Amino acid sequence: MNIRHLTFRLLQVYVAVVRLGSVSQAARQLHLTQPTVSQQLKRLGEAVGEPLIDIQDNRLKPTLVGTELYHAALDALTRFEDFDSFLVDARQGIRGNFSIGVVTTAKYILPRLLGPFNRQFPGIEVTIHVGNRGHILQRHQHQQDDLYLFSHPPAGEHTLNGRFIRNPLVLIAPSDHWAARRPPGRFSDLLQERFLLREPGSATRMVFEEWLRERNLQLTKLMQIESNEVIRMSVEQGLGLAVLSEHTLAEGQQQVAVLPLEEFPLHSHWYLVCHKNRRLPYAAANFVHYINDNLARCIDPRYIRNELELMLAHIARQSSKADTLGPG
Repeated sequence: MNIRHLTFRLLQVYVAVVRLGSVSQAARQLHLTQPTVSQQLKRLGEAVGEPLIDIQDNRLKPTLVGTELYHAALDALTRFEDFDSFLVDARQGIRGNFSIGVVTTAKYILPRLLGPFNRQFPGIEVTIHVGNRGHILQRHQHQQDDLYLFSHPPAGEHTLNGRFIRNPLVLIAPSDHWAARRPPGRFSDLLQERFLLREPGSATRMVFEEWLRERNLQLTKLMQIESNEVIRMSVEQGLGLAVLSEHTLAEGQQQVAVLPLEEFPLHSHWYLVCHKNRRLPYAAANFVHYINDNLARCIDPRYIRNELELMLAHIARQSSKADTLGPG
């Protein structure tokens, strides 16, 4: 058999003829003429090289070879019908997969968004890559993920971002620290204290250091720790003070005091980031729409600062372009 001569249309015609036992009925069902159906059967028989149809009791019946071809044709057509259904789901963003790169502090935020999203769209698989800001910046630079979650987004003409959640940075001290019992009037009263900081390049550290520079303040004692959890526990044990995301504190059972200084909390936000010159997978685009539409259900409303309009417009342009170009 020369399989190159087989087409889906030939198989569709053959399946209809076998099911209905009649060329005329198959022609009506397929909206073809009887001569066209007969010609298709002839072409199929020539391609296989064996008789496919017998006439029994005025009804067309498949031969032994024809029966096997019928089952093979059903398998092939059914498989592509399944694929067609999958393609419809994929284009609606309810099937498929995408990856997201997340800076370590954002791991406290992402599960609140992904949990309800997964319950609504169980057919979407999400791969999460978590790392410090430097690592996720590298992934962004090499376009290794579809979406990214930063608290200090990368710049560049090919990068698109939208802030959507407030990320207040609070000043914490051990619960038995003198500043917890008698809050200082000014931050400058704390300059002789030891401060626990994340590694250089951390967004939290960048915001805090920029705040210090603007006020010409200099810390005298520093300890670098590359983990929010370890910083939090170290503050509990009296190793020093720290500036951490309020979201980080909300996840623990820590014994720390938030110092009520006038200029705190420092202002920061979480940003959703993607590449302008890369089309988002349908599933990833669906996730952005889900965040925009359901943020108040996933996040405490007092933290919401939804400004995803540019990203949604970008997704709409991509969708419009895909519709114009058509499938494929």
